[in-house]
Amino acid sequence: MAAEQTDTTPATEAAPDDEGGVLGTLGAAAIDLGIGARDLYSVFVRTLYYSLRGKREPRAMALQMYEIGNKSLFFLTCTMGFIGMILVYQSGLQAKRVVPDFTLLGATYLELLVRDLAASLGALMLATRVGAGIAAEIGSMVVTEQVDALRMCAADPIDFLLVPRFKASVVMTLMLIVWAGAVAFCSGAVTAYVAFDVPFATFFNAKLVDVGDVSIGLTKCIAYGAAIPIVSGYCGLSTFGGSEGVGWATTRAVVNTSLAIIILNFFISAAGFIIFPG
Repeated sequence: MAAEQTDTTPATEAAPDDEGGVLGTLGAAAIDLGIGARDLYSVFVRTLYYSLRGKREPRAMALQMYEIGNKSLFFLTCTMGFIGMILVYQSGLQAKRVVPDFTLLGATYLELLVRDLAASLGALMLATRVGAGIAAEIGSMVVTEQVDALRMCAADPIDFLLVPRFKASVVMTLMLIVWAGAVAFCSGAVTAYVAFDVPFATFFNAKLVDVGDVSIGLTKCIAYGAAIPIVSGYCGLSTFGGSEGVGWATTRAVVNTSLAIIILNFFISAAGFIIFPG
């Protein structure tokens, strides 16, 4: 009997298809990223244009200032208070191991807060609450066709929905972060006094803070306050489907807004070190 012939084709021949699939997936992701960046830039430009034109009624902005500012005050106060205690306690432990001298503990901590930590940590906290709220609200309006109704009335949804939130966010983010920084510093002062016996007069030392630190901190506050409504509003306007789409848009808003804050932090910090090298 003749021996049966078997297929000896190696299984590795399917590898080119898998490789092509990976390249295709990466290419599609790159294209989607480019399209998303273009659309986000368009939303930013149109929001800035309508904001400078200034035709929205002040009542809408005042309502959003209350929603963004007043309703975030307790959350931000608690969060930054505990963060301040943790940072000072851990910094004090490390300083105690090297040089048991806490004279500059408050000065270095205040400089770090003013230059970076207060703005960045506060904005990340706001991104979880304000960004998610904006995306969920606008996303719900999209799936219930309220945004389509605005377009049918020849009204730009960005002008009616994003501009009041944009203006309110820039103003209230600045105020909230200043308050959050003060809370974090005061809670850190209490921690330093209780844990390391550092007097309040020694801890409240601002000799390391200069104009460059304040300028960089204020720039970050304004940039973060603008990024939160822009990114989350874009995620809300790009919602599709039903309630599941709203949930997905909210998740995207939190993730993308946090990523935008981190990226802005890097570029503003780099520019700050160039402009204010001291």
